Amino acid sequence: MSKQKIVIIGAVAGGATCAARARRLSEEAEIVLIDRGSYVSFANCGLPYYIGEVIPEEENLLMVKSEDLRDKFNIDVRVLNEAVSIDRLKKEILIKDISTRKEYIESYDSLVLATGSQPVKPPLPGIDMKGIFTLRSIPDSNEIKKWIKDNNVQEAVVVGGGLIGLEMTENLVKLGINVSVIEMLPNVIPLFDPEMAVPVHEKLREKGVDLYLNTAVKSFSRENDNLRINVTTDPDKQLSCDMVILSIGSRPENNLAQEAGLEIGERGGVRVNEYMQTSDSSIWAVGDLVESRDVITGKWMLSLLASPANRQARIAADSIFGRNRGFRGVQSTAVCRIFDLDIASTGASEKSLKRYAEGGNVIPYEKVYLHPRNHAEYYPGSSFMAFKLIFSSEDGRILGAQAVGEEGVDKRIDVIAMAIQLGATVFDLEEAELSYAPQFGSAKEVVNLAGMAAANILRGDIPTTHWDVVKAADRLTLDVREPKDFADGPIEGAMNIPLANLRTYIKNLDKTAKVQVYCTQGKNSYYATRVLLLNGFDCINISGGYKTYQAWRQLGENQTT
Repeated sequence: MSKQKIVIIGAVAGGATCAARARRLSEEAEIVLIDRGSYVSFANCGLPYYIGEVIPEEENLLMVKSEDLRDKFNIDVRVLNEAVSIDRLKKEILIKDISTRKEYIESYDSLVLATGSQPVKPPLPGIDMKGIFTLRSIPDSNEIKKWIKDNNVQEAVVVGGGLIGLEMTENLVKLGINVSVIEMLPNVIPLFDPEMAVPVHEKLREKGVDLYLNTAVKSFSRENDNLRINVTTDPDKQLSCDMVILSIGSRPENNLAQEAGLEIGERGGVRVNEYMQTSDSSIWAVGDLVESRDVITGKWMLSLLASPANRQARIAADSIFGRNRGFRGVQSTAVCRIFDLDIASTGASEKSLKRYAEGGNVIPYEKVYLHPRNHAEYYPGSSFMAFKLIFSSEDGRILGAQAVGEEGVDKRIDVIAMAIQLGATVFDLEEAELSYAPQFGSAKEVVNLAGMAAANILRGDIPTTHWDVVKAADRLTLDVREPKDFADGPIEGAMNIPLANLRTYIKNLDKTAKVQVYCTQGKNSYYATRVLLLNGFDCINISGGYKTYQAWRQLGENQTT
């Protein structure tokens, strides 16, 4: 096994990692790494920041150079070489040298496909005209940078409000370009639930970005035979700009695998087993190319994230050398910074659980919203974050979490990510012992608070409802904020009884009255709900308080500016 010949097609995250891991497992193996591009192992995630000049030089994006793989790992690296076809019976690959245009045959014992994904370009009128770009590689970045400079770009349209689209938006704004973002969904960051994305909408608008939600692009056209581009949308509107960035999404680059007759899944990715083997036992596949199992639902999914790609690459190399270590699946842990706002998530979103339920895969769940500070309030510089925890309503198993804030979001989501991996419950979060100092967190950590709130629901201590299902007519709504807060933004039909006055007020309240309670963030309404329950009332708490209500209200308003 150690003397076999391994050919890897695709030399970015998955391919380069697999090659290096394979060499660490065998000094005798012949390892050939092929890529049609000019670079190996460059930082895709850094491309928007290279365009925005945060990363000053192209060289900074190169994680590993071809000569490093050759000299340090004894790997035969062939850039500007394209795999044309695979003959599985002969175990041969037809390869074209792009520089010389000559074709040659390369044999293999084990083949790894790491061809990645390609940007989606729907067949819209005018989509191939100059000035409309996708972003996948360093050459793409250089073309965009050149266009901005040569054409003195002042206005740009970004189509797609996912992570890459918003990172491009931020960097274009920092270059002094006016940006409009068009998104088909009700919210940017499609992996987020809509109400959790509202702070991102607010931040984008604060930075001067025009945001068009629930909006689709119909066509592109030239404006008066010059380089200006008209973007026509549905609902009917025309935006004029100097440049368009398409960030609609990516799909697996599966042509090579499909033509070789490998099994392809419903989402277009190559189907693999837990050892990353394809339907051909001599061929492995990793990264954006493959479909992976969602660790929460068990459904096939596309990951398109660098971290799973690197882990899959190591597992593929291990499998080639007989180490049967399986890939456990993907939980879609991601983080992104948009201007000075951090957003992160892991596991299932509520909308994904609803979507899976429509297909018959029902996972009973509950959720809690919190708006804690990122560290102790008495220590200077604290700020609020929005935090949503989703968990099984049957046993408390953690299903997912989302968070938005100025600082400290990433570490909380990383804790939840590890908890999901270990199959932990909200009761474990209650008891989690996490590092604390006033500049880093609070004695009652965000993760602990989320666990406590969720555990209280499961124990029956705090009956809970949510703003998306609240029915004001069914219950007496009590606002337990202070009068000045109530005056700034009451809920229609709510009665203001500050928490400090509640015990006096309930003496005159009919014990048969059904009550629902909210405050600013959810903490005081929790206290109030307990008071009412202990005094014999039928009472429920509205999770997340007025802050979460504002997010739901904004979603219901006109989202196009």
